Amino acid sequence: MLILSKAEVENAASLDEILEAIEESLAIYGQGNFYMPDRIHVDYQGKTLLYMPCVVDDRLMGTKYLTMAPGNRKRGLPSLDGMMILNDFETGFPLCLMSGTALTGMRTGALGGVGVRHTTPEDLSTAGLIGTGVQGLNQLRYAAHVRKLRRICLYNASLEKMQAFAGQLEKVIPAGIEIVYCHDAAELLAKSELVITTTTSEKPVLPDDEKLLRGKHYIAIGSYKPAMRELPDALFKVVDHVFYDVDYAKEESGDLSQPLASGLLPAGRLARLGDYVRDCKDKDAVKRSTTVVKSVGMGVFDVVAGDLSYRKAKQNGLGLEVDC
Repeated sequence: MLILSKAEVENAASLDEILEAIEESLAIYGQGNFYMPDRIHVDYQGKTLLYMPCVVDDRLMGTKYLTMAPGNRKRGLPSLDGMMILNDFETGFPLCLMSGTALTGMRTGALGGVGVRHTTPEDLSTAGLIGTGVQGLNQLRYAAHVRKLRRICLYNASLEKMQAFAGQLEKVIPAGIEIVYCHDAAELLAKSELVITTTTSEKPVLPDDEKLLRGKHYIAIGSYKPAMRELPDALFKVVDHVFYDVDYAKEESGDLSQPLASGLLPAGRLARLGDYVRDCKDKDAVKRSTTVVKSVGMGVFDVVAGDLSYRKAKQNGLGLEVDC
Protein backbone atom coordinates (compact mmCIF):
# COMPACT_ATOMS: atom_id res chain seq x y z
CA MET A 1 0.00 0.00 0.00
CA LEU A 2 1.19 3.51 -0.82
CA ILE A 3 1.03 6.20 1.88
CA LEU A 4 0.85 9.83 0.68
CA SER A 5 1.43 12.83 2.92
CA LYS A 6 -0.45 16.12 2.69
CA ALA A 7 2.28 17.71 0.55
CA GLU A 8 2.49 14.66 -1.73
CA VAL A 9 -1.27 14.70 -2.36
CA GLU A 10 -1.18 18.43 -3.11
CA ASN A 11 1.73 18.11 -5.54
CA ALA A 12 1.02 14.81 -7.28
CA ALA A 13 -1.28 16.26 -9.98
CA SER A 14 -1.49 19.68 -11.62
CA LEU A 15 -4.36 22.12 -11.04
CA ASP A 16 -5.61 21.52 -14.60
CA GLU A 17 -5.62 17.75 -14.02
CA ILE A 18 -7.63 18.17 -10.80
CA LEU A 19 -10.10 20.50 -12.52
CA GLU A 20 -10.56 17.90 -15.26
CA ALA A 21 -11.10 15.18 -12.62
CA ILE A 22 -13.83 17.24 -10.96
CA GLU A 23 -15.60 17.87 -14.27
CA GLU A 24 -15.38 14.12 -14.92
CA SER A 25 -16.86 13.49 -11.45
CA LEU A 26 -19.81 15.80 -12.17
CA ALA A 27 -20.45 13.91 -15.42
CA ILE A 28 -20.26 10.54 -13.62
CA TYR A 29 -22.76 11.79 -11.04
CA GLY A 30 -25.14 13.03 -13.75
CA GLN A 31 -24.94 9.70 -15.60
CA GLY A 32 -25.48 7.68 -12.43
CA ASN A 33 -22.34 5.57 -12.93
CA PHE A 34 -21.57 5.24 -9.23
CA TYR A 35 -22.77 3.75 -5.96
CA MET A 36 -22.66 6.26 -3.11
CA PRO A 37 -24.70 5.58 0.04
CA ASP A 38 -25.69 8.59 2.11
CA ARG A 39 -22.74 9.97 3.98
CA ILE A 40 -22.71 8.93 7.62
CA HIS A 41 -22.81 11.82 10.09
CA VAL A 42 -21.92 11.20 13.70
CA ASP A 43 -22.47 14.35 15.80
CA TYR A 44 -21.31 14.34 19.40
CA GLN A 45 -20.59 17.24 21.78
CA GLY A 46 -20.08 19.72 18.95
CA LYS A 47 -17.79 17.43 16.95
CA THR A 48 -18.64 15.61 13.74
CA LEU A 49 -17.40 12.36 12.22
CA LEU A 50 -18.09 11.95 8.50
CA TYR A 51 -17.80 8.66 6.58
CA MET A 52 -18.09 8.75 2.77
CA PRO A 53 -17.76 5.40 0.95
CA CYS A 54 -18.14 5.37 -2.83
CA VAL A 55 -17.75 3.10 -5.87
CA VAL A 56 -17.30 4.64 -9.33
CA ASP A 57 -17.80 3.09 -12.79
CA ASP A 58 -17.25 -0.45 -11.41
CA ARG A 59 -13.55 0.37 -11.41
CA LEU A 60 -12.76 2.63 -8.43
CA MET A 61 -13.57 2.17 -4.76
CA GLY A 62 -12.69 4.12 -1.64
CA THR A 63 -13.80 5.71 1.61
CA LYS A 64 -13.00 9.08 3.11
CA TYR A 65 -13.17 9.63 6.85
CA LEU A 66 -13.17 13.18 8.24
CA THR A 67 -13.45 14.83 11.63
CA MET A 68 -14.84 18.32 12.19
CA ALA A 69 -13.79 19.96 15.46
CA PRO A 70 -14.74 23.67 15.42
CA GLY A 71 -13.01 24.23 18.77
CA ASN A 72 -9.66 23.68 17.05
CA ARG A 73 -9.75 27.28 15.79
CA LYS A 74 -9.16 28.49 19.35
CA ARG A 75 -6.25 26.07 19.56
CA GLY A 76 -4.69 27.39 16.37
CA LEU A 77 -5.38 24.05 14.63
CA PRO A 78 -7.38 23.19 11.49
CA SER A 79 -11.01 22.31 12.23
CA LEU A 80 -11.00 19.61 9.52
CA ASP A 81 -8.86 16.47 9.50
CA GLY A 82 -9.05 12.93 8.18
CA MET A 83 -7.83 10.27 5.77
CA MET A 84 -8.78 8.71 2.42
CA ILE A 85 -8.27 5.05 1.55
CA LEU A 86 -8.47 3.67 -1.99
CA ASN A 87 -9.10 -0.03 -2.60
CA ASP A 88 -8.60 -2.31 -5.57
CA PHE A 89 -12.06 -2.85 -7.06
CA GLU A 90 -11.62 -6.58 -7.75
CA THR A 91 -9.82 -7.71 -4.62
CA GLY A 92 -10.68 -4.99 -2.09
CA PHE A 93 -6.96 -4.75 -1.28
CA PRO A 94 -5.95 -1.33 0.11
CA LEU A 95 -3.97 0.52 -2.56
CA CYS A 96 -3.37 3.91 -1.01
CA LEU A 97 -3.81 5.81 2.25
CA MET A 98 -3.62 9.57 1.80
CA SER A 99 -4.27 12.81 3.61
CA GLY A 100 -8.02 13.39 3.56
CA THR A 101 -7.46 17.02 4.55
CA ALA A 102 -5.34 17.70 1.49
CA LEU A 103 -7.68 15.78 -0.80
CA THR A 104 -10.76 17.60 0.53
CA GLY A 105 -9.13 21.00 0.17
CA MET A 106 -7.88 20.24 -3.32
CA ARG A 107 -11.08 18.76 -4.77
CA THR A 108 -13.34 21.37 -3.13
CA GLY A 109 -11.11 24.18 -4.38
CA ALA A 110 -11.30 22.63 -7.85
CA LEU A 111 -15.12 22.40 -7.64
CA GLY A 112 -15.13 26.13 -6.95
CA GLY A 113 -12.75 26.58 -9.87
CA VAL A 114 -15.11 24.67 -12.16
CA GLY A 115 -17.93 26.92 -10.97
CA VAL A 116 -15.91 30.05 -11.67
CA ARG A 117 -14.86 28.75 -15.10
CA HIS A 118 -18.42 28.04 -16.23
CA THR A 119 -20.55 30.71 -14.48
CA THR A 120 -18.42 33.88 -14.58
CA PRO A 121 -17.30 36.05 -17.52
CA GLU A 122 -13.83 35.42 -18.91
CA ASP A 123 -12.76 39.00 -18.11
CA LEU A 124 -13.68 38.74 -14.40
CA SER A 125 -10.81 40.32 -12.48
CA THR A 126 -11.87 40.85 -8.84
CA ALA A 127 -12.72 38.30 -6.16
CA GLY A 128 -13.65 38.52 -2.50
CA LEU A 129 -13.36 35.91 0.24
CA ILE A 130 -15.18 35.64 3.55
CA GLY A 131 -13.65 32.85 5.61
CA THR A 132 -9.87 33.08 5.71
CA GLY A 133 -9.08 29.45 6.47
CA VAL A 134 -7.58 26.50 4.60
CA GLN A 135 -10.57 26.11 2.28
CA GLY A 136 -10.51 29.82 1.44
CA LEU A 137 -6.91 29.38 0.36
CA ASN A 138 -7.83 26.53 -1.98
CA GLN A 139 -10.80 28.39 -3.43
CA LEU A 140 -8.71 31.43 -4.31
CA ARG A 141 -5.88 29.28 -5.66
CA TYR A 142 -8.20 27.73 -8.24
CA ALA A 143 -10.13 30.95 -8.91
CA ALA A 144 -6.87 32.71 -9.71
CA HIS A 145 -5.91 29.81 -11.96
CA VAL A 146 -9.04 29.94 -14.15
CA ARG A 147 -9.41 33.75 -14.20
CA LYS A 148 -6.78 36.51 -14.50
CA LEU A 149 -7.49 38.22 -11.21
CA ARG A 150 -6.00 41.62 -10.53
CA ARG A 151 -7.46 42.10 -7.04
CA ILE A 152 -8.50 39.85 -4.15
CA CYS A 153 -10.47 41.28 -1.23
CA LEU A 154 -10.46 39.62 2.18
CA TYR A 155 -12.76 40.04 5.16
CA ASN A 156 -12.25 38.68 8.65
CA ALA A 157 -13.05 40.39 11.95
CA SER A 158 -9.35 40.00 12.85
CA LEU A 159 -6.84 42.06 10.85
CA GLU A 160 -4.08 39.84 12.21
CA LYS A 161 -5.75 36.75 10.74
CA MET A 162 -6.23 38.47 7.38
CA GLN A 163 -2.56 39.42 7.27
CA ALA A 164 -1.45 35.89 8.15
CA PHE A 165 -3.78 34.48 5.50
CA ALA A 166 -2.48 36.93 2.90
CA GLY A 167 1.06 35.72 3.56
CA GLN A 168 -0.02 32.15 2.78
CA LEU A 169 -2.12 33.23 -0.20
CA GLU A 170 0.77 35.00 -1.91
CA LYS A 171 2.61 31.67 -2.08
CA VAL A 172 -0.11 29.91 -4.12
CA ILE A 173 -1.45 32.57 -6.51
CA PRO A 174 0.24 34.31 -9.45
CA ALA A 175 2.44 37.28 -8.59
CA GLY A 176 1.09 40.79 -8.99
CA ILE A 177 -2.44 40.29 -7.66
CA GLU A 178 -3.37 43.08 -5.23
CA ILE A 179 -4.67 41.87 -1.83
CA VAL A 180 -7.07 44.24 -0.05
CA TYR A 181 -8.25 44.03 3.58
CA CYS A 182 -11.92 45.04 3.92
CA HIS A 183 -13.55 46.54 7.00
CA ASP A 184 -16.81 44.65 6.52
CA ALA A 185 -18.69 42.36 4.14
CA ALA A 186 -20.45 45.30 2.47
CA GLU A 187 -17.11 46.78 1.40
CA LEU A 188 -16.01 43.39 0.09
CA LEU A 189 -19.21 43.06 -1.96
CA ALA A 190 -18.80 46.52 -3.44
CA LYS A 191 -15.25 45.74 -4.57
CA SER A 192 -15.73 42.15 -5.84
CA GLU A 193 -17.35 40.58 -8.90
CA LEU A 194 -16.87 37.08 -7.51
CA VAL A 195 -17.70 36.39 -3.85
CA ILE A 196 -16.56 33.19 -2.12
CA THR A 197 -17.80 32.12 1.31
CA THR A 198 -16.09 29.35 3.29
CA THR A 199 -17.42 29.72 6.84
CA THR A 200 -19.43 27.48 9.17
CA SER A 201 -21.71 30.34 10.22
CA GLU A 202 -25.32 29.75 11.23
CA LYS A 203 -26.22 33.31 10.19
CA PRO A 204 -25.70 34.89 6.74
CA VAL A 205 -22.27 36.44 6.40
CA LEU A 206 -23.31 38.81 3.58
CA PRO A 207 -25.51 41.94 3.90
CA ASP A 208 -29.22 41.42 3.24
CA ASP A 209 -29.12 44.12 0.55
CA GLU A 210 -30.51 43.36 -2.93
CA LYS A 211 -28.68 46.27 -4.55
CA LEU A 212 -25.27 45.15 -3.28
CA LEU A 213 -25.91 41.49 -4.07
CA ARG A 214 -27.30 41.80 -7.61
CA GLY A 215 -25.01 41.13 -10.59
CA LYS A 216 -22.38 39.19 -8.65
CA HIS A 217 -21.23 35.57 -8.80
CA TYR A 218 -21.16 33.48 -5.62
CA ILE A 219 -19.31 30.30 -4.68
CA ALA A 220 -20.75 29.09 -1.35
CA ILE A 221 -18.77 26.31 0.32
CA GLY A 222 -19.16 26.46 4.09
CA SER A 223 -22.73 25.37 4.92
CA TYR A 224 -23.01 21.58 5.14
CA LYS A 225 -25.80 21.28 7.74
CA PRO A 226 -29.43 22.51 7.68
CA ALA A 227 -28.72 25.02 10.48
CA MET A 228 -25.73 26.55 8.68
CA ARG A 229 -26.35 29.57 6.47
CA GLU A 230 -23.91 31.87 4.64
CA LEU A 231 -26.22 33.43 2.02
CA PRO A 232 -28.89 36.03 2.94
CA ASP A 233 -32.56 36.04 1.94
CA ALA A 234 -32.09 39.06 -0.32
CA LEU A 235 -29.77 37.10 -2.60
CA PHE A 236 -32.51 34.63 -3.46
CA LYS A 237 -34.75 37.53 -4.53
CA VAL A 238 -32.24 38.65 -7.18
CA VAL A 239 -30.37 35.48 -8.19
CA ASP A 240 -31.03 34.14 -11.70
CA HIS A 241 -29.35 30.74 -11.50
CA VAL A 242 -28.45 28.50 -8.54
CA PHE A 243 -26.27 25.47 -9.23
CA TYR A 244 -25.52 22.63 -6.82
CA ASP A 245 -23.07 19.74 -7.02
CA VAL A 246 -25.17 16.90 -5.56
CA ASP A 247 -28.91 16.44 -5.03
CA TYR A 248 -28.78 16.08 -1.27
CA ALA A 249 -27.34 19.60 -1.02
CA LYS A 250 -30.95 20.79 -1.21
CA GLU A 251 -31.68 19.12 2.14
CA GLU A 252 -28.24 19.09 3.74
CA SER A 253 -27.26 22.76 3.41
CA GLY A 254 -29.20 25.58 5.04
CA ASP A 255 -28.16 27.80 2.15
CA LEU A 256 -30.59 25.82 -0.03
CA SER A 257 -33.00 24.07 2.35
CA GLN A 258 -34.08 27.23 4.17
CA PRO A 259 -34.90 29.42 1.11
CA LEU A 260 -36.54 26.44 -0.59
CA ALA A 261 -38.75 25.83 2.45
CA SER A 262 -39.72 29.50 2.73
CA GLY A 263 -40.48 29.83 -0.97
CA LEU A 264 -37.78 32.42 -1.56
CA LEU A 265 -35.98 30.06 -3.93
CA PRO A 266 -38.23 28.65 -6.68
CA ALA A 267 -37.22 25.16 -7.76
CA GLY A 268 -37.07 26.39 -11.37
CA ARG A 269 -33.95 28.41 -10.62
CA LEU A 270 -32.06 25.34 -9.39
CA ALA A 271 -29.96 23.05 -11.54
CA ARG A 272 -27.18 20.52 -11.15
CA LEU A 273 -23.84 22.08 -11.94
CA GLY A 274 -22.77 19.03 -13.96
CA ASP A 275 -25.90 19.15 -16.14
CA TYR A 276 -25.31 22.83 -16.81
CA VAL A 277 -21.62 22.34 -17.64
CA ARG A 278 -22.46 19.52 -20.05
CA ASP A 279 -25.71 20.70 -21.66
CA CYS A 280 -26.12 24.49 -21.50
CA LYS A 281 -26.08 26.07 -24.97
CA ASP A 282 -25.95 29.72 -23.84
CA LYS A 283 -23.40 30.00 -21.06
CA ASP A 284 -22.62 33.59 -22.05
CA ALA A 285 -26.11 34.63 -20.91
CA VAL A 286 -25.64 32.83 -17.59
CA LYS A 287 -22.25 34.47 -17.09
CA ARG A 288 -23.89 37.91 -17.44
CA SER A 289 -26.48 37.12 -14.75
CA THR A 290 -26.43 36.74 -10.96
CA THR A 291 -25.29 33.21 -10.11
CA VAL A 292 -24.72 30.98 -7.11
CA VAL A 293 -22.74 27.73 -7.03
CA LYS A 294 -23.39 25.79 -3.83
CA SER A 295 -21.26 22.77 -2.94
CA VAL A 296 -21.47 20.29 -0.09
CA GLY A 297 -19.16 17.73 -1.73
CA MET A 298 -19.56 14.03 -2.46
CA GLY A 299 -17.65 10.77 -2.44
CA VAL A 300 -17.40 10.67 -6.25
CA PHE A 301 -15.09 13.70 -6.08
CA ASP A 302 -12.90 11.98 -3.49
CA VAL A 303 -12.57 8.69 -5.34
CA VAL A 304 -11.89 10.20 -8.77
CA ALA A 305 -9.50 12.91 -7.53
CA GLY A 306 -7.90 10.48 -5.07
CA ASP A 307 -7.31 7.93 -7.84
CA LEU A 308 -5.71 10.65 -9.98
CA SER A 309 -3.39 11.64 -7.13
CA TYR A 310 -2.51 7.98 -6.50
CA ARG A 311 -1.68 7.28 -10.15
CA LYS A 312 0.37 10.47 -10.54
CA ALA A 313 2.24 9.77 -7.31
CA LYS A 314 3.11 6.27 -8.54
CA GLN A 315 4.36 7.71 -11.83
CA ASN A 316 6.50 10.30 -10.05
CA GLY A 317 7.90 8.04 -7.33
CA LEU A 318 6.12 9.83 -4.47
CA GLY A 319 4.97 8.27 -1.21
CA LEU A 320 5.99 5.40 1.02
CA GLU A 321 5.21 1.78 0.10
CA VAL A 322 4.30 -0.40 3.09
CA ASP A 323 3.23 -4.02 3.47
CA CYS A 324 -0.12 -4.32 5.24
